[in-house]
Parts: sequence; structure tokens; C-alpha cells
Amino acid sequence: MAKHQHKKRFGQNFLNNDRVIQQIIAAIAPKSDQHLVEIGPGEAALTGPLLDIVQKLDIIEIDNDLIAPLTRRFGQNPAFNLHHTDALTFDYSQLIEKDNAYLRIVGNLPYNISSPLLFHLLKYARHIQDMHFMLQKEVVERMTAQPGIKAYGRLSVMIQYTCETEYLLTVGPENFTPPPKVDSAIVRLRPFQKRPFQAIDDKDFAKLVKQAFSQKRKTLRNNLKGFLNDEQIEACGLNPSVRAEKVSIESFVALANIYHKEQA
Repeated sequence: MAKHQHKKRFGQNFLNNDRVIQQIIAAIAPKSDQHLVEIGPGEAALTGPLLDIVQKLDIIEIDNDLIAPLTRRFGQNPAFNLHHTDALTFDYSQLIEKDNAYLRIVGNLPYNISSPLLFHLLKYARHIQDMHFMLQKEVVERMTAQPGIKAYGRLSVMIQYTCETEYLLTVGPENFTPPPKVDSAIVRLRPFQKRPFQAIDDKDFAKLVKQAFSQKRKTLRNNLKGFLNDEQIEACGLNPSVRAEKVSIESFVALANIYHKEQA
């Protein structure tokens, strides 16, 4: 592909290290009969190797200037299907061909849209087998953090409520063009087909978790004022003076279920 002018507004930092590219492909371990979706192919570092293996690859790309070069390079390949659209608003359900079909999603995600994009994708979790993403290292640390660790927060809870998470690999800035100012990391997310802990109402769960982390240095008692009282928090086996960063996903589900019953 011809040299592309990298665009800051799209958070474009393209992989340039073949060894890292092969490590990512090995981690994904695509099979020929699987349906893959790549978000933000950039200069096609992963696209080419994936097309060498799979029979169906949907590409989501927003940058006008990348559409023509991608089409020229791969347009004759019957596995290649390009969607010139915004990954944040795209309806991924249109890619599902039958009810029991699953998508495998991959991408080097722009740092500036990573969290909203993850929340958007989780709406389609029942049709996703797994997701492999390159993200800012700090974001991957937050996604995979356990209770009691400083990085543990709302993103940790919401991702781990719906997915099994695994930190796979750290990738330094020197492996990108242009090099970002921070380290990156690769994460594997596998949506649960049956969640270990299921809230009565997912919207109430999301609302309560957001409120619990609204002021990180404050206690559950303070952050959940107007949601739950001390007695209700204690009924979940929690001290009301504990902070949200110490609360497990199982306990957040218990809190959300009491909150839901109070609203009924």
C-alpha cells in the first residue's frame, strides 16, 4: 500500500514489526471456516495474514483515504468484505448469518475510542466467540485488574461481568508508525455464554456500578447514598465503609439485585 498520512483524530498508530504481527496471529489462531471481523485495519498489517487463512473477513474502516488502497490490494479476494463506516455505531448483528453463528473480532484499536467501542461491542456479546485487541497498556491493565488493585474500576467490572479476560502481550512504542507515547498491550476477551454471576437487570447493574465508582476515594455508603442504605449493603456481606475498588463482581451483582428489587 502507498504511504498513508497518519491521522491524529483517528488515533492512527500502525504496526510495523513482522515478529509482533506473527505473535498476534498466533494468539488469535484463526481457522479457515471462522468468520473474522477486523476493526481499523490501517495499513493492513493483520489483514493480509488473516486473508491467507480465513474464508470470510469483514473489515470496518472509517478513514476515507484507506478505502481505495485496501480495495485495490484485497478487493479481488472473495473473503474480503469492506464496510466504510464508524466502528462505534456499526450494527454488528448484520454480519450474523444464522442464529448459532459466532464472530471473532480483532483490531488495533485507537486509544481515544477504546472504552466506548468495547461497551458497544458487548451489546452483541451473544454472537461473539472472542475478541483480540491491541490497546493502550493502561487500558488492558484496567480491563484485567482484580479487586483491591489500583487499576480496578468500572471498566474492570463491566468487562469481567460479561467476558473472561486475559492479558497476552506487551508491545513497545517502537513497533508502531508513528510511535505512540505509551506502551500497548494485547488482550483476549471471551464473552461468557453463561455468566458466572447474573444480575436480574443488566441496566440496573451498569447504573449501580457507575454510581459506586463515581468518586473513587469515597466509600460505598457515600457513593450509593440514595441507591442503598447501610443495612442493604451489609446484607451483601459488605462493610458500607469499603471503597468500590475492593468489591468483587459477585458482590456488585448482589448489590444491583437488591437495588432492582427496591425499584420494583
